Order: sequence, then C-alpha cells, then structure tokens
Amino acid sequence: MKAPQQGNAEIPALRGIIDFISRGVFGIAAAVLMLIALALSVYSAALIVNALRGPWGEAGSALLESIGYVVIAVAVFDVAKYFMEEEVIRGREMRLPSEARRSLTKFVSTIAIAVFIEGLVMVFRQGGQDIALILYPAVILFTGILIILGLGLYQRLSADVEQQVEAQDRVDEKNGQKKK
Repeated sequence: MKAPQQGNAEIPALRGIIDFISRGVFGIAAAVLMLIALALSVYSAALIVNALRGPWGEAGSALLESIGYVVIAVAVFDVAKYFMEEEVIRGREMRLPSEARRSLTKFVSTIAIAVFIEGLVMVFRQGGQDIALILYPAVILFTGILIILGLGLYQRLSADVEQQVEAQDRVDEKNGQKKK
C-alpha cells in the first residue's frame, strides 16, 4: 500500500524539477534573444554611422535598412521579455482568461507593429528603385492587417468567454460552491 503513496509523493517533486528545468531553458532562451536584439541594435547604429560618413546619395538606403534592423531588434527583445515575464518570473499558468488575453494581446500587438514598420520601410525602399517590386511590401502590409484582424477576432471571442466564465463563477458563489 505504501508504494502507490510513495509514487504519488514523487510526482510533485518531479513536477518541481521539470518546472525548474523549463524555467532555466526559457531564461537562457530569453537571455540569448536579448543579446541578439542588442547585437542588431549595435549593427544598426554602425550602419547609421557609416551612412552619415559616406556619400549622401547612399545614406537613405542605409538609414532605411537600419530602421528595419531596429524594428526587428525591438520585436525580438519583446519576445525575450515575454519569455522572461510569463515563463521565468511568473512560472505558472495563467489562472484567468483575462490574464491570457492581455498577455497575448501585448505580444501580438508588438509583432504587428514590427510587421507594419518593416512593410513601410520596404515600400519606401522598393518604391524608389523599381515600382514593380512593390508587391512584396504590399503583401507584408496586408499580412499586418490580417494579424490585427485576427487579434480583434481573438479579443472579441475571448471577451465573450470571460463574461461566461465570470457569470458562472458568480452563480457558483451564490450556490455556495467554491472555485478550485
């Protein structure tokens, strides 16, 4: 009889070890992503310095390229920050639907902004060279619009679920049932 109880006691210890390893992996991944974002920012700064030292005719292209790198760096840093906040520091599942919705909204909004800025940079870069090349930046901008529409749909559907869950919680509380 003691063997099954002993096995049950080992499960929380195993979960603790797995949680510790998982947090460590997310922490390492977040640190690596932050270093990559920093490296992209430094590279972008070097592009700006080189563009300002070189011929002015080529500066515009280099400056637009540096904007793209900074935008990507910000998006990568935001992903790293998300990993740190949600997986390393908090280290628990989100208990409420509203927590998940807010967290995901911040994350997807940052990605959408990065996509829009990159699309705009590409429009200016390609529009100045060959107007036939404008299709790819237009597709990127359209993708940004789809991301925003998807986020809006997610917001709407999750808000409905939140209201249903909260209404059920109020009914359960009135009936004397406790939340688990």
